[in-house]
Amino acid sequence: MLIRKPFPYQMRIFVLKINDNQEKDYDIVKITHIGFVDEYGIEGLLLLKSDDGKEFHMHAFSGEVAKHISTFHSGEQSVPTIYKMLEEICEENEIFLVKVKIYESGQALRANLYFTGKTDLVLRNYRASDAIALAVFYKIPILVRKNLLQETMKA
Repeated sequence: MLIRKPFPYQMRIFVLKINDNQEKDYDIVKITHIGFVDEYGIEGLLLLKSDDGKEFHMHAFSGEVAKHISTFHSGEQSVPTIYKMLEEICEENEIFLVKVKIYESGQALRANLYFTGKTDLVLRNYRASDAIALAVFYKIPILVRKNLLQETMKA
């Protein structure tokens, strides 16, 4: 049986040195609040805050992912299948997720996931909420494009 392996560019994998200079248009953020937009927990809500106090309110993503983020953030290690699968792929290939970058693409939030180890690679244009869940699970930096961050609103 012939098994064809796709070329890296067909799998949205691009080689990039992890040690490349940090882009100046990103800030590291921390999650300060996790919740839901609606009373049924269908739509998730995150408040991300940079060290200089600027905030980004993220919503319009699955309540299920918000629950995973909350679970990981609280230190519990109940790992859903898809995250466990990624962990096993990384272990098998001797690579580690080291950071995620969140940016806007059209009307959607997207993310690039940066891996290093046996090889360096970047997975581009994935759902931001899933990338944040992985970042919280692995306790790695979450970077948000600066143009998404806003001054804190005082009530």
